[in-house]
Amino acid sequence: MATDASPKFQQRDLLPVPQPPDYHPVVAVSPAHDGLHFWQFMVAGSIAGTVEHMAMFPVDTIKTQMQALGTCPLRSASIRTALGGILKSEGVAGLYRGIGAMGLGAGPAHAVYFSVYESCKKKFSGGNPNNSAAHAISGVCATVASDAVFTPMDTVKQRLQLSESPYKGVLDCVKRVLKEEGFKAFYASYKTTVLMNAPYTAVHFATYEAAKLGLSGVSPDSASDESIIVHATAGAAAGALAALVTTPLDVVKTQLQCQGICGCDRFKSGSIGDVFRIIVKKDGYRGLMRGWMPRMLFHAPAAAICWSTYEAAKAFFQEHNTVNNSATG
Repeated sequence: MATDASPKFQQRDLLPVPQPPDYHPVVAVSPAHDGLHFWQFMVAGSIAGTVEHMAMFPVDTIKTQMQALGTCPLRSASIRTALGGILKSEGVAGLYRGIGAMGLGAGPAHAVYFSVYESCKKKFSGGNPNNSAAHAISGVCATVASDAVFTPMDTVKQRLQLSESPYKGVLDCVKRVLKEEGFKAFYASYKTTVLMNAPYTAVHFATYEAAKLGLSGVSPDSASDESIIVHATAGAAAGALAALVTTPLDVVKTQLQCQGICGCDRFKSGSIGDVFRIIVKKDGYRGLMRGWMPRMLFHAPAAAICWSTYEAAKAFFQEHNTVNNSATG
């Protein structure tokens, strides 16, 4: 005959524990990496990329004009001559032609760039902060994704940067390119851009992480909080080295994005090899290094600005998350 179990045989650890009427369990959402959520990496990256490119835009304009071949660009490879020609023909405003396209493209592209990098770094590093290979591979993944976003606006930007550009502005350029050349013109340089940015990013991220670690070791007092000086110095070194190594591919990219306008050469095919051969034929091998100096002058401070801004934004979000967790805890 079934009877109710005696209280002394009941397992107390299986009995329901009564809760107060105002009890509401909190389900914690774990941050993705470094104490941050995925969207916070995107916002931090977007801010960093926009600040970086806007601050260094005049130098980028000089580099673009020096790298383009044809009748429209300045033939001399001198920075002073290029700068003087722009100021004489268009004034200071000429240094900022195309900045609207940069503003539209840099934010979204860098949001993708840094969020993909951080996600891949978490996956590939295996918890080892000194894994240079993981940093390099993560950087390559990040650039393939971000270049798909940025290349169309970069094409518009460079066409507007040319002296005597036939376009009135960003919208006019987009409309005319679509009408006269089709949508594929916006991605004419995508393969070259990826081939350039993949090694650029691999060198950049590996150098940045190594330099940051080395600088933190030299100054142990700042190692815990990784001061802004460490980020800026490591970023500058990484940007300068990566820019120098990849200048030939950047020249090819500029050629492809500016082809057929303002007297610049038009190529029968989008083959990187064909463009290389034409550049060497017209200017010799030195032509592949045109604009290397303004490119380095752009990327060294740009990377310093970008990394220090990015890390500052991350620090803000980390503090914000800590405060929120404490309040809900």
